[in-house]
Amino acid sequence: MKIAFVGKGGSGKTTLASLFTSYLADAAKPVLAIDADINQHLAVALGASEEEALSWPTLGDNMALIKEYLRGDNPLISNAAAMIKTTPPGRGSRLVTPFEDSPISAACFRDFGGVRLGVTGQFDEDDLGVACYHSKVGAAELLLNHMIDDVGEYVVMDMTAGADAFASGLFTRFDVTFLVCEPTLRSVGVYRQYADYARDFGVRLMVVGNKVADTEDVEFLREQAGDALLGWMASSRHVRAAERGTARPISELEPHNLETLGAMLAAVDAERRDWGRYQRQGVEFHLRNARAWGNGRTGEDLAAQVDPEFVLGPPLLAGHDA
Repeated sequence: MKIAFVGKGGSGKTTLASLFTSYLADAAKPVLAIDADINQHLAVALGASEEEALSWPTLGDNMALIKEYLRGDNPLISNAAAMIKTTPPGRGSRLVTPFEDSPISAACFRDFGGVRLGVTGQFDEDDLGVACYHSKVGAAELLLNHMIDDVGEYVVMDMTAGADAFASGLFTRFDVTFLVCEPTLRSVGVYRQYADYARDFGVRLMVVGNKVADTEDVEFLREQAGDALLGWMASSRHVRAAERGTARPISELEPHNLETLGAMLAAVDAERRDWGRYQRQGVEFHLRNARAWGNGRTGEDLAAQVDPEFVLGPPLLAGHDA
């Protein structure tokens, strides 16, 4: 299952993504976590030091490797440079699984605290005025477009804050999107904006309240989010200790907050992916990107990269060479 965390900046999106990831790891469930936020804090939230986090290899810096590997011998792709972030897989493409050993996993992922962790790369001074952060996130999008995750496997992505999460087709790559919402009008406004976008594309959006102090906060979230509200996280000493650099086992999280994480996992496990629809959405956004900028940038008609008879999905794993 692929799971995204989105929300207003400062809502606690990264904190909740790290708690959910730790919850999965503590239950011995295989989890691949990817930090796709412009502020790269997921590794630290999971207990890494700042020095460790800064030394991590990044997906963005390995885009050339990712393209060349995923291209395989797909005859519809003229060369790796012609691949863009939305290029869909086809016959001959190399497919990946979340926990295989491959040149991509060796270059881009590290195992930490029972989690396989990757980061897209942070926006730095060299990018100012000349680069778009979404070019870094594009490496993660291309990877997910070629990834087959099976039942009982979890891919968790901490998305960039605000409406930027909808700046590409990446938001359609997830089975469940958790929107982290504070009990404030501003945060609820972001939820409504997300809900409008998600509705048009059938995105499964669930609201998790955060920084909830009392019953008034809960009632406010219920009034504003309605049935979309799955649960809420109460104010947490566990989280405050982690923010001060004192990591504690997830089992020591407050009982109510653990129950919320359990409800989130149950909601994720109840979902079933329609691989045909997943493929169609990927192709739709590829064609949009091709028309908008991809054809001009590559000098090719990128619609020709679409293999109309190809559908990504678990049956292909039988012939998968990891």
